Amino acid sequence: MPRYAPSASDNVKAIEPFFKDNEDSVTENSTPQQVLTDTRFDSFDLFAPVRQGLADAGFEKCTPIQDRTLPLTLAGKDVAGQARTGTGKTAAFLLTVFQRLLSADSVGPGPNPRSIIIAPTRELAIQIHRDAELLGKHTGLRTVLTYGGVDYARQREQIAGGVDILIGTPGRLIDYFKQGVYNLKHIEVAVLDEADRMFDLGFIKDIRYLFRRMPPVDKRQTLMFSATFPLKVTELAYEHMNDAETIRFEEEQVTSDRVTQVVYYPANREKLPLLVKLLRGMPEGHVMVFVNTRHNTDRVARTLKANGINSAMLAGSVPQKKRQSLLKRFHDGEIDVLVATDVAARGLHIPDVSHVINYDLPQDAADYVHRIGRTARLGATGDAISFACEDYAFHLPEIEEYIEMSLPVEQHDPDDLPELERPRPPRGKKKSSGKRGGGRGGRGGGRRRSGGSRQG
Repeated sequence: MPRYAPSASDNVKAIEPFFKDNEDSVTENSTPQQVLTDTRFDSFDLFAPVRQGLADAGFEKCTPIQDRTLPLTLAGKDVAGQARTGTGKTAAFLLTVFQRLLSADSVGPGPNPRSIIIAPTRELAIQIHRDAELLGKHTGLRTVLTYGGVDYARQREQIAGGVDILIGTPGRLIDYFKQGVYNLKHIEVAVLDEADRMFDLGFIKDIRYLFRRMPPVDKRQTLMFSATFPLKVTELAYEHMNDAETIRFEEEQVTSDRVTQVVYYPANREKLPLLVKLLRGMPEGHVMVFVNTRHNTDRVARTLKANGINSAMLAGSVPQKKRQSLLKRFHDGEIDVLVATDVAARGLHIPDVSHVINYDLPQDAADYVHRIGRTARLGATGDAISFACEDYAFHLPEIEEYIEMSLPVEQHDPDDLPELERPRPPRGKKKSSGKRGGGRGGRGGGRRRSGGSRQG
């Protein structure tokens, strides 16, 4: 029997046996380098257009999350999977959607979507759509991407023109739904990606709004993926899924042992010179620098540019088209260093980040794990460097308790730090006569190049 939404007065303890009875738990600790299983995609009974898309993408063997979820989802079961960005979860749910919509059991194409994929951020929605276009290009299925900030009329026209798979962020999806541009009466597969981030960003009411306008849980398949499974996520699954199977990958180490982690203790005025010194000493690669505030993100990025570091800023204030351009240039190797806030970087999947630098320690220990998890993906190794400065050092004990390890301390010589060229003030602002904020005059060179070729 399907599991229907409990009333507000229901005891939430009823959720626990719902998941325990259907849980497949895997502990990943013995072979962290084994990121692909022995299960081949051609072992599944996939339609020829789906197999061709996999071949074009060069996919032969499954990742662990694909190996565990595909046998269930291809059989039509609801699945709640614990998986972070970069584990292969996107391919897992896309293949399920393609297979379902191409089957004889589907209602067939029409003006309204038969599958909806909901993502918390524009960047994640864009990446899902890009993967859908790659893996599904031989299926003939119509895929439309919708998100806020750009192309309002064009996106509306694309949806009104007919769509099989609708991918988007909650706000824009609801906007067009309320206008009657499409309806959700024919949804056969609903996918909710990064469910825990939906709560973090305040979208949970929007998610419930959309789910309640779809067919009942026993008339559709629902897939949910989340990096963590707090009670609020399991409750959401209980309400809107049909006897879901849960796949959990429980890592004994919260952070990957493929990431080398260290911490420096600079004074506030030493942070920018130390950052420049470290970046100049790094070989070619993708570096992400995390800063806690948008204002300081801009200041750090401008200082790096003024001192020969090829960098760019990614913050919520950056217009959408420019954000997409920056991400593409960073991915393609045209930008070496991306300075970002947590909010702006959520949902981004950049596969070959070599270094993560916490210019500011995060105020939430879980965000530390999310940040450094952007390196050492898919079997690679990486480095995570943190600055425990005067303003944020008091967050370090909580972080170390959360990751169950003490970060090794690296020493630096304040007298050996470079003198910095002061950046120009932002456009439209007069040059301040205040303090220089970390610069100490004189320029110096940019990052050392290894001479090797880049991988996009």
